[in-house]
Amino acid sequence: MTSVDQMLANIRVVLVNTDHPGNIGGAARALKNMGLTEFYLVDPKEYPSERARWRAAGAQDVLDGAIVVPELKDAIADCGLVFGTSARQRTIPWTVLDVREAALKAVESSVNNKVALVFGREDRGLTNEELQQCQIHLSIPSDEEYGVLNVAAAVQVVCYELRMAALAEIEQESKEQWDIEYATAEDVERLYQHMEKVMTEVGFYDPNIPKQLSTRVRRLLGRSRMDRMEVNILRGFMAAVERKMPD
Repeated sequence: MTSVDQMLANIRVVLVNTDHPGNIGGAARALKNMGLTEFYLVDPKEYPSERARWRAAGAQDVLDGAIVVPELKDAIADCGLVFGTSARQRTIPWTVLDVREAALKAVESSVNNKVALVFGREDRGLTNEELQQCQIHLSIPSDEEYGVLNVAAAVQVVCYELRMAALAEIEQESKEQWDIEYATAEDVERLYQHMEKVMTEVGFYDPNIPKQLSTRVRRLLGRSRMDRMEVNILRGFMAAVERKMPD
């Protein structure tokens, strides 16, 4: 039978532009506590850092294995499903799951796909542009009068729920089955760019007057969690449209 650690092996935690190295160390400790190992740091303000190592305590192996990249897209390019943590309401509603629902979906999807859970900056979280790179937004229910969670604490909550979801999945011995791998974040981003190009060429979309059309298209396609063949079908259709256009 698959072990919990094996089920969590395809799930990574991504911290974006972290200010305080202590939070990086605390997050590494949270991963170690719950059996996760993939740890990505996007443009951290201070890393490597002795403060991070001190906070990591016995999780230096996770900290030492952290992969540092310059942009979020580099951390999620090979992922089939990406969750972005968010506590704010957005102009355009997005698919939002609470942490328990998100953990269940992440574990189910990680059977055949890389899954990322992205955490934002201490003071302002993830930007709208970063959240648009995530198919699903994740929230942690908290008290209305004081709903502010430290980044490392938020990572601990999410990692705990992931482990509980993996335990439940093993107990039920029910895994999500699919005939083809999900498209990666990089595949989907190329599809979005191709769609915008074709929509512009046929006069359906004016990049100078977007009125959030591009964002809504991303939301529409993001909800479906497309597999590689589905992305190829859409790109093939758009290529056929381009061939029919006059020179």
